[in-house]
Formats: sequence, structure tokens, C-alpha cells
Amino acid sequence: MMSLMLRKAAAAVALSALAACTSAPPKPSNADLQKQVADTERGFAKTMADRDYAAFTSFLSEEAIFFAGQKPLRGKAEVAAAWKRFYEGPKASFSWSPETVEVLDSGTLAISSGPVFDASGKRFATFSSIWRQEAPGVWRIVFDKGNLDCNCDKPAQ
Repeated sequence: MMSLMLRKAAAAVALSALAACTSAPPKPSNADLQKQVADTERGFAKTMADRDYAAFTSFLSEEAIFFAGQKPLRGKAEVAAAWKRFYEGPKASFSWSPETVEVLDSGTLAISSGPVFDASGKRFATFSSIWRQEAPGVWRIVFDKGNLDCNCDKPAQ
């Protein structure tokens, strides 16, 4: 009888230990997720500075849509093919950096935006990118759109 009780107690301890090992890690805070996305955006931009086309493509979701010209580029292959020209040559023709990052409370989607600079460092555009968390800590870009900065006259008040 004592042996049966000891086996049951040992089994209960083993199950408790197993349950502790398989519990989900704590959900990152929104601030942690914002940092992940900002760091991902900076890594994405670094691919241009490093002239690393293969790394650039690794940030693209299979479903990525980039707005460029008259017709959006649809899918990783089409975006990658269109952007390959930007990675040719010894120097980057533009660069970008995130200024603002927001993440949904669900932690599944995020937006980053910020300035785009020409090769001389002059700001000429603003980008907005939508990122989707495809695995814990793995963000891939699903939408991207740049807008040229406007030096338009402000309306009279």
C-alpha cells in the first residue's frame, strides 16, 4: 500500500514539473513589442546600407504588398524582383529609419513610419510599413508605402 502511495505522489510531482516546463512564456509587453518592431525595421534598413539583397528578402512576408508606381507589387517574389535594382552598385541610393512604431494590443500587427533620405542625407520621403508577427519575435513586412515629402505652400488661414 505504501509503495502505491509513493508511486502516486511521485507521478503527481512529475506531472507538476512537466506542466511547469510546458507553460507558455509570459507575453511581451507592448513596449517590448514596439522595440522588436523598431529593431526589425532598423535591420531591414541595414540591408540597404550593407548592400545585402538576400537579407532584404528575408524580411518580406510571402504576402507582401509594396505600393510603387501605378500598380502595387504583390507577393514576396514580385517585391524582391522590383527592389533588386536598389541593391546593385556599391552605394545605397537611399536610406530610412523608424521614428514611430505602434503595435496592436494583440501583438500580431504593427506599423512603423519615418523619414527616407537620399544618398546625400536629404530627407525626401516618409515610409509607412505594416509588420506581422509570424512567430514569436519574428516580424515580416506585409505592406509598405512611401510618400514623397511635399514642400507645398500652407493654405492661408
